[in-house]
Amino acid sequence: MIRREIRVPGDKSLSHRALIFSALAEGTSRVRGILRSHDVESTAEVLRRLGVAIPPLGDQISIDGVGLRGLAPPTRDLDCGNSGTTTRLMAGIVAAHPFTSRLIGDASLSRRPMRRVAQPLTAMGATVRCDSGDGLPLTIVGGNLRGVEWRSDVASAQVKSAILLAGLVAGVVVSVNEPERSRDHTERMLTGLGIRVDVAGTRVTLRESHALPPLDLGVPGDPSSAAFFVALGAAGSDREIVLPGVCLNPTRIGFLEAVRRMGASVQVEQTGVETGEAVGTIVVRPSQLHGITVDAADVPAMIDEIPLLACLGARAEGVTVIRGAGELRVKESDRIAAVAANLTALGVRVEETRDGMTVAGTSAPLRGRVHAFADHRIAMAFGVLGALPGNRIEIDDPACVEISYPAFWADLERAIA
Repeated sequence: MIRREIRVPGDKSLSHRALIFSALAEGTSRVRGILRSHDVESTAEVLRRLGVAIPPLGDQISIDGVGLRGLAPPTRDLDCGNSGTTTRLMAGIVAAHPFTSRLIGDASLSRRPMRRVAQPLTAMGATVRCDSGDGLPLTIVGGNLRGVEWRSDVASAQVKSAILLAGLVAGVVVSVNEPERSRDHTERMLTGLGIRVDVAGTRVTLRESHALPPLDLGVPGDPSSAAFFVALGAAGSDREIVLPGVCLNPTRIGFLEAVRRMGASVQVEQTGVETGEAVGTIVVRPSQLHGITVDAADVPAMIDEIPLLACLGARAEGVTVIRGAGELRVKESDRIAAVAANLTALGVRVEETRDGMTVAGTSAPLRGRVHAFADHRIAMAFGVLGALPGNRIEIDDPACVEISYPAFWADLERAIA
C-alpha cells in the first residue's frame, strides 16, 4: 500500500487567537507555525490599524503586546475581508475600548448575520449598530462595559468568544450559555495563560482579570484542513494517509467520529500538548464506507466539515442524512444549497431540506464542473471528490482556497501522485 504523509498548515482558529492574545498581552509573545492565509492576514491587518506592531506573518514571529486596554483609536475602517472570526472576535475587543470603530468586509462577509454578536455587546453597555440590516458595516462605540449572563440562541464559538473577550478586556465577569457546546479554543487558550475560566456543560464563565501574559505557542495543524485528507484516504483505494501534528481538540474532531461511523479505518495518537490543546497524528486507510445520520448534536464539532461529509456520502453505500445544520446557510455561502446543487449537477441524488440534506451514495463516475460560490470549503470538498478513482470534476474558482489553505491543491496532488 502506498503511504503518503501530509503536514497540514497551522490551525486557522488558533492562528486568529494567537495574534489577538499576543496583541493584548503585556510583554513579547512568540508564535511558530501560524497559518498564512487571507483570513488570518485580515486579523493581522485589523490589529495593525488598532496600533499593534504585527510583523509580516512567517514561520516564527514575535509580537510586542499593548496590554488589555492599549489599542489605539482607528483612523480607518477595520477591514475584515472574508473573515467572520476576525469580525466577531474583534467586535468584542473594540467594544471594551473607549473609541468608535467601524468594521467592514467583502460582499460575502457583509451578508453574514451580525446581530447575534451586536445584541450581547449592547447588553454589556456598548453602542453597536448594523448599518445595513443584519450585516456589515458594523459601527461600535465602546467604553466601560458591565458583566453579562448571556443565553445564546446558536452554538457559535465566534459569538461566545466575542463576549468572553469583551469581558476579558473590560475586566468584568461574563457568562455564556449555549444550546450545544461549540468550539472551545478561546477558553483553552485563556486557561493556558492563567485566566480563570469555569466550564460547566454548555455554560462558560470568565472571571474578572486585569492582565494577560505573553504567549509562547507552536500552532498545531488544522483539523478542518486535515479532514480533507482523512476523507481522501478513507474513500480512496490504494494509499494510507498520515497526518502528523494535528490539533485534536475534542470540539473539532467530530468529523473523525463521523467517518469512523461510516466504517473508516482511522487511528489517532496524541503526541503532545500546546497551550491546552492536544496534538497528535492521524492515520487513515482505505475502507468500505456506508451512509450514516448526523443530527444537530453532532454538528458543532464538525460544522466546517459538513460539505465534505456530504461529498463522502456520495461515495458511500446507502444514504447519508444530515440534520440540524441550518447554520450552514449563513456561512461564506449557503453551504447546504451549494453542496446540494453541485452534487445534483454531478448526477448524485440529493434531497435538500431546511437544515440539511439526504445524499444517496453511488458508484457511478462523477464528472462535470462545480461552482465553489467563492467558498473555500466547497472548493476543497469537491476537489477531494474529484480526486477519487473514476471521478473527473472541475472547480470554477480553485483560488478561493487561499482563505484557509493556500497550498491545498499542491498537497492534494502530492497525496494522489
